[in-house]
Amino acid sequence: MRILLVGNYEPDQQQSMTRYSQWLLGALKARGCTVLLMRPVPLFSRLAFGPLRTAAVIKYLGYLDKYLVFPRQLKTAAKQFDLVHICDHSNSMYLRAVSRAGVPAVITCHDVLAIRAARGEFAAVRTGWSGKLLQAWILRGLTRARNVICVSEKTRADLTRRTGETGARIKVILNPLNWKYKPQPEIPEALHARIGLAAGERYFLHVGGNQWYKNRSAVVGIFRELSIMPEYAMAKLVMVGKPLPGELKARIEGSELADQVISVVGSSNEELEGLYSHALALIFPSLEEGFGWPIAEAQACGCPVATTGQAPMTEVAGEAAIFFDPEDAAGAAKAIRDGLVDREALREAGLRDVGRFDEGKIVEEYRGFYAAVLAER
Repeated sequence: MRILLVGNYEPDQQQSMTRYSQWLLGALKARGCTVLLMRPVPLFSRLAFGPLRTAAVIKYLGYLDKYLVFPRQLKTAAKQFDLVHICDHSNSMYLRAVSRAGVPAVITCHDVLAIRAARGEFAAVRTGWSGKLLQAWILRGLTRARNVICVSEKTRADLTRRTGETGARIKVILNPLNWKYKPQPEIPEALHARIGLAAGERYFLHVGGNQWYKNRSAVVGIFRELSIMPEYAMAKLVMVGKPLPGELKARIEGSELADQVISVVGSSNEELEGLYSHALALIFPSLEEGFGWPIAEAQACGCPVATTGQAPMTEVAGEAAIFFDPEDAAGAAKAIRDGLVDREALREAGLRDVGRFDEGKIVEEYRGFYAAVLAER
Protein backbone atom coordinates (compact mmCIF):
# COMPACT_ATOMS: atom_id res chain seq x y z
CA MET A 1 0.00 0.00 0.00
CA ARG A 2 1.52 3.31 -1.12
CA ILE A 3 0.24 6.24 0.91
CA LEU A 4 0.93 9.95 0.53
CA LEU A 5 0.34 11.91 3.74
CA VAL A 6 -0.33 15.64 3.42
CA GLY A 7 0.92 17.66 6.40
CA ASN A 8 0.73 21.30 7.41
CA TYR A 9 2.70 24.34 6.32
CA GLU A 10 5.62 24.52 8.76
CA PRO A 11 5.57 28.32 9.37
CA ASP A 12 2.02 27.96 10.75
CA GLN A 13 3.55 26.07 13.74
CA GLN A 14 0.52 23.85 14.30
CA GLN A 15 2.22 21.58 16.79
CA SER A 16 -0.57 19.11 17.44
CA MET A 17 -1.12 18.56 13.72
CA THR A 18 2.62 18.08 13.23
CA ARG A 19 2.67 15.45 16.00
CA TYR A 20 -0.29 13.69 14.42
CA SER A 21 1.18 13.50 10.91
CA GLN A 22 4.59 12.42 12.22
CA TRP A 23 2.97 9.71 14.34
CA LEU A 24 1.00 8.40 11.36
CA LEU A 25 4.10 8.44 9.16
CA GLY A 26 6.12 6.36 11.64
CA ALA A 27 3.30 3.98 12.52
CA LEU A 28 2.49 3.15 8.90
CA LYS A 29 6.13 2.70 7.96
CA ALA A 30 6.59 0.33 10.90
CA ARG A 31 3.82 -1.84 9.44
CA GLY A 32 5.36 -2.14 6.00
CA CYS A 33 3.54 0.60 4.11
CA THR A 34 5.32 2.79 1.59
CA VAL A 35 4.65 6.26 3.00
CA LEU A 36 5.73 9.80 2.17
CA LEU A 37 4.83 12.94 4.13
CA MET A 38 4.46 15.99 1.88
CA ARG A 39 3.65 19.54 2.92
CA PRO A 40 3.73 23.03 1.40
CA VAL A 41 7.20 24.57 1.21
CA PRO A 42 7.75 28.24 2.17
CA LEU A 43 8.59 30.07 -1.05
CA PHE A 44 6.68 33.34 -1.34
CA SER A 45 6.73 33.89 2.42
CA ARG A 46 10.52 34.10 2.28
CA LEU A 47 10.22 37.20 0.11
CA ALA A 48 9.11 39.27 3.09
CA PHE A 49 12.09 41.25 4.38
CA GLY A 50 12.88 44.54 6.06
CA PRO A 51 9.79 46.67 6.83
CA LEU A 52 7.63 44.21 4.86
CA ARG A 53 8.36 41.37 7.26
CA THR A 54 5.21 41.70 9.33
CA ALA A 55 2.88 38.95 10.51
CA ALA A 56 0.16 40.07 8.08
CA VAL A 57 2.46 40.12 5.04
CA ILE A 58 3.94 36.72 5.92
CA LYS A 59 0.43 35.28 6.39
CA TYR A 60 -0.83 36.43 3.01
CA LEU A 61 2.35 35.39 1.19
CA GLY A 62 1.95 32.02 2.93
CA TYR A 63 -1.49 31.73 1.32
CA LEU A 64 0.27 31.78 -2.07
CA ASP A 65 2.53 28.94 -0.95
CA LYS A 66 -0.38 26.89 0.41
CA TYR A 67 -3.18 27.58 -2.02
CA LEU A 68 -1.53 28.52 -5.31
CA VAL A 69 1.73 26.56 -5.53
CA PHE A 70 1.10 23.47 -3.42
CA PRO A 71 -2.10 22.11 -5.05
CA ARG A 72 -0.26 21.79 -8.39
CA GLN A 73 2.63 19.98 -6.71
CA LEU A 74 0.20 17.71 -4.87
CA LYS A 75 -1.68 16.76 -8.04
CA THR A 76 1.57 15.63 -9.68
CA ALA A 77 2.84 13.74 -6.61
CA ALA A 78 -0.49 12.02 -5.88
CA LYS A 79 -0.33 10.04 -9.14
CA GLN A 80 2.56 7.99 -7.72
CA PHE A 81 0.47 6.67 -4.79
CA ASP A 82 -2.52 4.40 -4.19
CA LEU A 83 -4.14 6.77 -1.70
CA VAL A 84 -3.69 10.28 -0.31
CA HIS A 85 -4.43 11.03 3.34
CA ILE A 86 -4.85 14.73 4.18
CA CYS A 87 -3.96 14.83 7.87
CA ASP A 88 -5.75 18.06 8.82
CA HIS A 89 -9.30 19.08 7.92
CA SER A 90 -8.17 22.70 7.53
CA ASN A 91 -6.52 21.57 4.28
CA SER A 92 -9.77 20.22 2.82
CA MET A 93 -9.32 22.42 -0.27
CA TYR A 94 -6.52 20.04 -1.34
CA LEU A 95 -9.11 17.32 -1.97
CA ARG A 96 -9.85 18.91 -5.35
CA ALA A 97 -6.22 18.50 -6.50
CA VAL A 98 -6.19 14.85 -5.40
CA SER A 99 -9.48 14.21 -7.21
CA ARG A 100 -8.06 15.68 -10.39
CA ALA A 101 -5.14 13.27 -10.08
CA GLY A 102 -7.66 10.39 -10.07
CA VAL A 103 -6.49 9.06 -6.68
CA PRO A 104 -8.70 8.18 -3.68
CA ALA A 105 -8.42 10.56 -0.74
CA VAL A 106 -8.98 10.34 3.02
CA ILE A 107 -9.12 13.35 5.33
CA THR A 108 -8.97 13.52 9.11
CA CYS A 109 -11.33 15.94 10.85
CA HIS A 110 -9.99 16.84 14.28
CA ASP A 111 -12.64 19.41 15.16
CA VAL A 112 -14.83 22.07 13.59
CA LEU A 113 -14.24 24.75 16.22
CA ALA A 114 -12.83 27.36 13.82
CA ILE A 115 -15.71 26.75 11.41
CA ARG A 116 -18.22 27.17 14.23
CA ALA A 117 -16.46 30.31 15.47
CA ALA A 118 -16.56 31.86 11.98
CA ARG A 119 -20.30 31.21 11.92
CA GLY A 120 -20.74 33.15 15.16
CA GLU A 121 -21.46 30.19 17.44
CA PHE A 122 -19.10 31.33 20.22
CA ALA A 123 -19.67 34.73 21.80
CA ALA A 124 -16.08 34.85 23.06
CA VAL A 125 -14.57 34.61 19.56
CA ARG A 126 -14.57 37.16 16.76
CA THR A 127 -13.42 36.06 13.31
CA GLY A 128 -12.24 38.59 10.72
CA TRP A 129 -13.56 38.71 7.18
CA SER A 130 -10.63 36.76 5.72
CA GLY A 131 -10.99 34.12 8.43
CA LYS A 132 -14.69 33.74 7.64
CA LEU A 133 -13.92 33.24 3.96
CA LEU A 134 -11.23 30.68 4.76
CA GLN A 135 -13.47 28.68 7.11
CA ALA A 136 -16.31 28.71 4.56
CA TRP A 137 -13.84 27.33 2.00
CA ILE A 138 -12.74 24.62 4.44
CA LEU A 139 -16.35 23.65 5.13
CA ARG A 140 -17.11 23.39 1.40
CA GLY A 141 -14.16 21.04 1.03
CA LEU A 142 -15.33 18.88 3.94
CA THR A 143 -18.83 18.76 2.48
CA ARG A 144 -17.37 17.27 -0.71
CA ALA A 145 -15.15 14.76 1.15
CA ARG A 146 -16.02 11.12 0.48
CA ASN A 147 -13.85 9.41 3.14
CA VAL A 148 -13.48 11.05 6.54
CA ILE A 149 -11.86 9.96 9.79
CA CYS A 150 -13.09 11.81 12.89
CA VAL A 151 -11.08 11.66 16.12
CA SER A 152 -14.15 11.52 18.39
CA GLU A 153 -17.90 11.00 18.25
CA LYS A 154 -18.26 14.65 19.25
CA THR A 155 -16.28 15.75 16.19
CA ARG A 156 -18.33 13.44 13.95
CA ALA A 157 -21.58 14.89 15.29
CA ASP A 158 -20.35 18.47 14.92
CA LEU A 159 -19.18 17.80 11.36
CA THR A 160 -22.33 16.08 10.10
CA ARG A 161 -24.49 18.76 11.71
CA ARG A 162 -22.82 21.29 9.40
CA THR A 163 -22.29 19.23 6.24
CA GLY A 164 -25.57 17.32 6.28
CA GLU A 165 -25.99 13.79 4.96
CA THR A 166 -23.56 13.77 2.04
CA GLY A 167 -23.20 10.02 1.74
CA ALA A 168 -19.57 10.20 2.83
CA ARG A 169 -17.92 7.26 4.58
CA ILE A 170 -17.20 8.61 8.08
CA LYS A 171 -15.41 6.55 10.71
CA VAL A 172 -14.51 7.53 14.26
CA ILE A 173 -10.98 6.47 15.19
CA LEU A 174 -9.72 7.80 18.50
CA ASN A 175 -6.32 9.45 18.58
CA PRO A 176 -3.50 7.30 19.94
CA LEU A 177 -1.02 8.40 22.54
CA ASN A 178 1.55 10.29 20.47
CA TRP A 179 4.36 9.27 22.84
CA LYS A 180 4.86 6.21 25.02
CA TYR A 181 3.74 7.77 28.31
CA LYS A 182 3.91 5.63 31.43
CA PRO A 183 4.14 6.17 35.22
CA GLN A 184 7.53 7.40 36.38
CA PRO A 185 8.94 6.80 39.88
CA GLU A 186 10.23 10.37 40.18
CA ILE A 187 10.37 13.76 38.52
CA PRO A 188 13.74 14.48 36.85
CA GLU A 189 15.94 16.50 39.24
CA ALA A 190 16.78 18.97 36.48
CA LEU A 191 13.09 19.76 36.07
CA HIS A 192 12.67 20.41 39.80
CA ALA A 193 15.43 22.98 39.60
CA ARG A 194 14.19 24.53 36.36
CA ILE A 195 10.63 25.18 37.44
CA GLY A 196 11.22 25.83 41.14
CA LEU A 197 9.22 22.89 42.46
CA ALA A 198 10.73 21.30 45.55
CA ALA A 199 11.00 17.52 45.78
CA GLY A 200 7.90 16.11 47.42
CA GLU A 201 5.78 19.26 46.94
CA ARG A 202 2.19 18.48 46.08
CA TYR A 203 0.70 20.12 43.00
CA PHE A 204 -2.20 20.13 40.58
CA LEU A 205 -1.42 20.19 36.86
CA HIS A 206 -2.84 21.77 33.74
CA VAL A 207 -1.52 21.15 30.22
CA GLY A 208 -2.73 23.30 27.34
CA GLY A 209 -2.32 26.45 25.27
CA ASN A 210 -3.95 29.87 25.35
CA GLN A 211 -6.82 29.13 22.97
CA TRP A 212 -10.08 30.46 24.43
CA TYR A 213 -11.59 27.01 24.74
CA LYS A 214 -8.70 25.73 26.91
CA ASN A 215 -10.19 27.98 29.61
CA ARG A 216 -6.95 28.61 31.51
CA SER A 217 -8.54 31.32 33.63
CA ALA A 218 -10.95 28.69 34.99
CA VAL A 219 -7.98 26.52 35.98
CA VAL A 220 -6.75 29.35 38.19
CA GLY A 221 -10.24 29.95 39.58
CA ILE A 222 -10.72 26.29 40.48
CA PHE A 223 -7.25 26.13 42.05
CA ARG A 224 -8.04 29.22 44.15
CA GLU A 225 -11.03 27.36 45.58
CA LEU A 226 -8.91 24.27 46.21
CA SER A 227 -6.23 26.32 47.98
CA ILE A 228 -8.82 27.48 50.53
CA MET A 229 -9.36 23.86 51.59
CA PRO A 230 -7.06 22.81 54.45
CA GLU A 231 -5.85 19.67 52.68
CA TYR A 232 -4.63 21.68 49.69
CA ALA A 233 -3.55 24.92 51.36
CA MET A 234 0.13 24.20 50.62
CA ALA A 235 -0.38 22.73 47.14
CA LYS A 236 0.93 24.36 43.97
CA LEU A 237 -0.55 24.68 40.49
CA VAL A 238 1.77 23.83 37.58
CA MET A 239 0.55 25.19 34.23
CA VAL A 240 2.37 23.67 31.24
CA GLY A 241 2.08 25.20 27.77
CA LYS A 242 2.53 28.58 26.17
CA PRO A 243 3.51 31.58 28.34
CA LEU A 244 0.52 32.82 30.31
CA PRO A 245 -1.30 35.71 28.59
CA GLY A 246 -0.61 39.12 30.14
CA GLU A 247 -4.00 39.60 31.73
CA LEU A 248 -4.03 36.19 33.42
CA LYS A 249 -0.40 36.56 34.53
CA ALA A 250 -1.13 39.96 36.10
CA ARG A 251 -4.20 38.56 37.83
CA ILE A 252 -2.15 35.76 39.40
CA GLU A 253 0.75 38.02 40.41
CA GLY A 254 -1.64 40.45 42.08
CA SER A 255 -3.35 37.75 44.13
CA GLU A 256 -2.63 35.49 47.07
CA LEU A 257 -1.74 32.76 44.55
CA ALA A 258 1.41 34.53 43.30
CA ASP A 259 3.75 32.04 45.01
CA GLN A 260 1.63 28.99 44.29
CA VAL A 261 1.25 29.08 40.50
CA ILE A 262 4.15 27.86 38.36
CA SER A 263 4.18 28.44 34.60
CA VAL A 264 6.25 25.92 32.63
CA VAL A 265 7.01 26.72 28.99
CA GLY A 266 8.45 24.22 26.52
CA SER A 267 8.40 20.91 28.39
CA SER A 268 9.72 17.77 26.74
CA ASN A 269 7.74 14.54 26.69
CA GLU A 270 10.02 13.15 29.41
CA GLU A 271 9.33 16.16 31.64
CA LEU A 272 5.61 15.95 31.01
CA GLU A 273 5.68 12.27 31.88
CA GLY A 274 7.27 13.05 35.24
CA LEU A 275 4.83 15.88 35.97
CA TYR A 276 1.80 13.76 35.08
CA SER A 277 3.07 10.86 37.19
CA HIS A 278 3.25 12.86 40.44
CA ALA A 279 0.44 15.40 40.16
CA LEU A 280 -2.47 15.27 42.57
CA ALA A 281 -4.68 15.49 39.47
CA LEU A 282 -4.87 16.99 36.01
CA ILE A 283 -7.37 19.87 36.00
CA PHE A 284 -8.76 20.15 32.46
CA PRO A 285 -11.77 22.52 32.31
CA SER A 286 -11.94 22.91 28.54
CA LEU A 287 -15.10 24.43 27.11
CA GLU A 288 -14.64 22.68 23.76
CA GLU A 289 -12.22 20.16 22.27
CA GLY A 290 -11.93 17.92 19.28
CA PHE A 291 -10.32 15.20 21.37
CA GLY A 292 -8.29 16.27 24.42
CA TRP A 293 -4.88 14.57 24.35
CA PRO A 294 -3.79 15.56 27.89
CA ILE A 295 -6.60 13.43 29.34
CA ALA A 296 -5.23 10.25 27.75
CA GLU A 297 -1.62 11.24 28.52
CA ALA A 298 -2.45 11.77 32.20
CA GLN A 299 -4.26 8.44 32.46
CA ALA A 300 -1.28 6.66 30.88
CA CYS A 301 0.94 8.08 33.63
CA GLY A 302 -1.43 7.12 36.45
CA CYS A 303 -2.56 10.71 37.02
CA PRO A 304 -6.18 11.21 38.13
CA VAL A 305 -8.15 13.37 35.70
CA ALA A 306 -10.65 16.08 36.66
CA THR A 307 -12.35 17.51 33.59
CA THR A 308 -15.45 19.09 32.10
CA GLY A 309 -18.51 16.87 32.18
CA GLN A 310 -19.34 17.10 28.49
CA ALA A 311 -18.19 15.52 25.23
CA PRO A 312 -15.57 14.90 24.04
CA MET A 313 -13.91 15.06 27.48
CA THR A 314 -16.33 12.45 28.80
CA GLU A 315 -15.70 10.32 25.71
CA VAL A 316 -11.92 10.39 26.10
CA ALA A 317 -11.86 10.02 29.89
CA GLY A 318 -14.42 7.22 29.98
CA GLU A 319 -15.38 6.33 33.54
CA ALA A 320 -11.91 7.09 34.90
CA ALA A 321 -12.32 10.77 35.77
CA ILE A 322 -13.91 13.37 38.03
CA PHE A 323 -16.38 15.47 36.06
CA PHE A 324 -17.46 19.02 36.88
CA ASP A 325 -19.04 22.20 35.53
CA PRO A 326 -16.17 24.53 34.46
CA GLU A 327 -18.38 27.58 35.04
CA ASP A 328 -18.73 26.73 38.75
CA ALA A 329 -15.27 27.04 40.34
CA ALA A 330 -16.41 26.26 43.89
CA GLY A 331 -18.45 23.28 42.72
CA ALA A 332 -15.56 22.00 40.60
CA ALA A 333 -13.14 22.25 43.55
CA LYS A 334 -15.55 20.34 45.77
CA ALA A 335 -15.98 17.63 43.11
CA ILE A 336 -12.19 17.31 42.84
CA ARG A 337 -11.73 17.11 46.61
CA ASP A 338 -14.46 14.50 46.98
CA GLY A 339 -13.27 12.50 44.00
CA LEU A 340 -9.68 12.37 45.20
CA VAL A 341 -10.73 10.66 48.42
CA ASP A 342 -10.42 7.46 46.39
CA ARG A 343 -7.43 8.63 44.37
CA GLU A 344 -5.91 5.17 43.95
CA ALA A 345 -9.10 3.76 42.40
CA LEU A 346 -9.14 6.66 39.92
CA ARG A 347 -5.51 6.07 39.10
CA GLU A 348 -6.03 2.34 38.45
CA ALA A 349 -9.15 2.97 36.38
CA GLY A 350 -7.22 5.43 34.21
CA LEU A 351 -4.39 2.97 33.64
CA ARG A 352 -6.93 0.34 32.52
CA ASP A 353 -8.81 2.80 30.34
CA VAL A 354 -5.75 3.99 28.44
CA GLY A 355 -5.64 0.72 26.50
CA ARG A 356 -8.21 2.31 24.17
CA PHE A 357 -5.44 4.57 22.86
CA ASP A 358 -2.98 1.80 21.99
CA GLU A 359 -1.04 2.74 18.87
CA GLY A 360 -1.00 -0.76 17.38
CA LYS A 361 -4.76 -1.16 17.66
CA ILE A 362 -5.44 2.30 16.24
CA VAL A 363 -3.08 2.08 13.27
CA GLU A 364 -4.78 -1.17 12.26
CA GLU A 365 -8.09 0.72 12.23
CA TYR A 366 -6.48 3.19 9.83
CA ARG A 367 -5.21 0.40 7.59
CA GLY A 368 -8.66 -1.18 7.58
CA PHE A 369 -10.23 2.12 6.56
CA TYR A 370 -7.68 2.58 3.77
CA ALA A 371 -8.39 -0.96 2.53
CA ALA A 372 -12.14 -0.26 2.41
CA VAL A 373 -11.55 2.92 0.39
CA LEU A 374 -9.26 1.13 -2.07
CA ALA A 375 -11.62 -1.83 -2.38
CA GLU A 376 -14.46 0.46 -3.37
CA ARG A 377 -12.29 2.00 -6.05
